[in-house]
Amino acid sequence: MIPGDSGGPSPRRSGDLNGRWFDCLPSCQAQVPCGQGRHTVRWEAGSLVLTEHPDAEGELVLAALGGEKAGCVELAEAWGRHTADLSMLAIGPRGPADEIAVNWEDVADATRSDQGGPVRHPGARTGLPQLGQIQPRPMRIAQPMRRPARPRRFGQVQEEADQTRRRRNDILSLLALGYGFQVRLIGHVAAAHADRPGERVRPALVAAITGRLAPVAEQWLGIDPDQVVVSLHQGPGWGSTELTGRGQEHRLRVSVPAGWLASVWAGGLALVGRHLVVAVERAGWPDARVLGLRSPGAEPVPLDVHASADARGGPADAPHWEI
Repeated sequence: MIPGDSGGPSPRRSGDLNGRWFDCLPSCQAQVPCGQGRHTVRWEAGSLVLTEHPDAEGELVLAALGGEKAGCVELAEAWGRHTADLSMLAIGPRGPADEIAVNWEDVADATRSDQGGPVRHPGARTGLPQLGQIQPRPMRIAQPMRRPARPRRFGQVQEEADQTRRRRNDILSLLALGYGFQVRLIGHVAAAHADRPGERVRPALVAAITGRLAPVAEQWLGIDPDQVVVSLHQGPGWGSTELTGRGQEHRLRVSVPAGWLASVWAGGLALVGRHLVVAVERAGWPDARVLGLRSPGAEPVPLDVHASADARGGPADAPHWEI
């Protein structure tokens, strides 16, 4: 199995009552640069498939011995390095209308640049703090003085620079795959952390769900996205929704499991027939059963839904579900 291939049965996740988180997603594919041409890479049932490299593991062995590594194999390695990378939740799209304009020419330009080049990092649009914006903590005078840190060796500096360039090129390559792969990668990351949302990962998961549920809530109720407050639901059940306050204090409070981001949002199921979908009861493609809310505070009702390609001008890899 190649790096980045998550094939095989996956455990059931929170918010996915019957099935794997990706069972409501069809396969998708893209043409990627490899050698002197382009090869097809396909995502299918939770796995990244290199259709024109049947012995990818053997190619990795040869590359380790000094041979040239195929572009498809490099991409699979990049995919594997980021299927649990929380930063991808901040970098990836919020919905079908959120286009991230990165193409393979951008990847080639970045790869050719020895120093990283004047490449606009996709994460810059997320509002995440840059290194220069992070202020050091004040030194506590009462603490005993420590020995000055040893200067970093040139080799260490070079290794850190190489890691930074590799991460940049990884992210550019993964974004260049297009919306379908971007959404599925977000699903992988969310699912990887769904069953253990500890204090370290909770803020990233809450921010990721809020950024994607808020515009859905605006379509559902007409509420301002800034008035949507999300929390993580833990334990049995799907969670809760509630409208509180008035005027400037008006809030839609939503509590859903971390797995909602993978099983519901990544599958394009967040809003179906004016119902906010809070869980998948029976996963499948192109037919599934979900639990949907007609209004905040109501009990969810089971809905049988059917999927088709989005014929409304959205991305080709964004399924459209109807009751």
